Amino acid sequence: MSGKIVILPEALTHKIAAGEVIERPASIVKELLENALDAGATDVRIELLKGGCGMIRITDNGEGFAPADAPKAFERYATSKIYEFDDIYKVRTFGFRGEALPSIAAIARVEMTTRPRGALSGMSMVVTAGRIGEIMDAGCPEGTTITVTGIFDPVPVRKKFLKTDATEQGYCIDVVTRTALAHPHVRIQVMANGREVLKIPATDDLSERMALILGMDVMDQLLSVQAARDDTRLQGFISRPPFTRSHAKHLYSFVNGRYIRDYLLNHAVMTAYRNLIEPRRYPAAVLLLDLSPQDVDVNVHPAKLEVRFRHPREIYGMIVETLTQALAQLSPAPESGRYREAADPRRATDYRDRVEDALKRYRLSSSRGKLSFPEAVRQGRRELSSAPLHRGAGEIFAEMACEPADTFKFGNLAYLGQIACTYLVFSAPEGIVVLDQHAAHERVLFEKLRKNRGCQGIAQRLLIPEVLTLSPKDIVLFEELFPILEEVGIEAESFGGNSVVIRSVPVICSDLDARAMILDLLESLSGSDRLSGFENRQDKIFSLLACKAAVKANQSMSPPEAAALCRDLDETPFAATCPHGRPVYFVLGLGELEKRFKRS
Repeated sequence: MSGKIVILPEALTHKIAAGEVIERPASIVKELLENALDAGATDVRIELLKGGCGMIRITDNGEGFAPADAPKAFERYATSKIYEFDDIYKVRTFGFRGEALPSIAAIARVEMTTRPRGALSGMSMVVTAGRIGEIMDAGCPEGTTITVTGIFDPVPVRKKFLKTDATEQGYCIDVVTRTALAHPHVRIQVMANGREVLKIPATDDLSERMALILGMDVMDQLLSVQAARDDTRLQGFISRPPFTRSHAKHLYSFVNGRYIRDYLLNHAVMTAYRNLIEPRRYPAAVLLLDLSPQDVDVNVHPAKLEVRFRHPREIYGMIVETLTQALAQLSPAPESGRYREAADPRRATDYRDRVEDALKRYRLSSSRGKLSFPEAVRQGRRELSSAPLHRGAGEIFAEMACEPADTFKFGNLAYLGQIACTYLVFSAPEGIVVLDQHAAHERVLFEKLRKNRGCQGIAQRLLIPEVLTLSPKDIVLFEELFPILEEVGIEAESFGGNSVVIRSVPVICSDLDARAMILDLLESLSGSDRLSGFENRQDKIFSLLACKAAVKANQSMSPPEAAALCRDLDETPFAATCPHGRPVYFVLGLGELEKRFKRS
């Protein structure tokens, strides 16, 4: 009887391997575009037909292939990047696995025309279903042109999983725009069905690339960040807390110039924004991480969209601290109410448990950018420092400074009064400032709880201890929270069975009903993630206590009380949002007032 185990034919193994690298036409665009950049191209033209499903042609002015190397490039595992095993950990280029061209040729027809720099003539060749056809001399410009047609013809089952032409074209454009963001010195043009859909000039002005990816509305909301530790550098932009989106599509991460989708980096960004933005809202961020090739493994994903760090804990901590310190240095600018840089930066709080939570798993997430390239940006709406075209995005990002602006202090504003016993109104030279008294007091109390956690004097002893009888489920949760509650000033202990005794409460909550407060805490935390870190759960308790103790809406405040709140707010970091991410104030500028009264 013949055996059941067989050796797959080479043609079939090539098609299977190609399926890991080439998922859709956008994968072909990505691989060929990265090859062009590795070849030193500064001008790339991309042509798409039927969203890339009909034809993809990429022309570059890179160094081109030598006649002897061109056929080898379509052999599996052929590479010009590594010659021995240790070279794998020294590579800074996009690709080295030797799978892109063979994988594309295994599922499509590939025609390549190439001419090395300085050569008098070039050559052309055709590869169909992985087989190299006739190789001929050709007259062509320096560089390489690769045309891919008959995509997925050898594996027709894959065609059934493609989306509409418009959707596939969108995926291709996403690849181009992400690549353009990290390589401003490269000119890129995209043609779709004979019509120009994207033209990105080479530039030393990264605002053009930022507008292309994030849109014009985010340009005035960006904050520059940078840090360096040993051989690791972090540079980029993050959005100010008032600017958020309902999706994480505007979180862009680059490692050594390579775009990646990494759970660890995204988690670090969201940790820095915790208690600054509303739940299920996401900031915009473009982070460029540059580190030694020995400290990152880029060979863990066939499409190279995921990496593994040698020291993930240090990378995570560096991002959280850098972003948190940048966000803590912000205060409002009078003309717009937006965050601006201010003095006396506050260091990041302990994030040990957040690191442990983030290191539990990696996850790939999709990311599709917003395509917008307004002419106003190219005309210099925002002036940036110049940099040579040959420099990378990371170096140029480092030179981009935030717009200088004078900041105001709430305590220096002229108090006008209260509206609906909820909003405090102030007069400023630039307009009117309206403050939400509850949100402002909530932020002040929240930061005081965080600053004084574990300190003596934070707790107020109860004259008569409060005994609570809880359900079996709540008693288990409550016992888990004992260490956190002790940090915040709530002294509690088991009292036998399903009962607990409360002996002290936070000073700021001494006027509240202790029983109702504890029951509300348990109700709010019962549905939270049991795997979330210590600090995350602690901050949630802080925000709940601050909300309970803060002055409420529809509560009258005297001028001295309003002045005291403003003084406290001036000494509080992250003062523009409450712990739940809602805005604390807004500014109605003179320009808007004049417009309303038709004086402008």
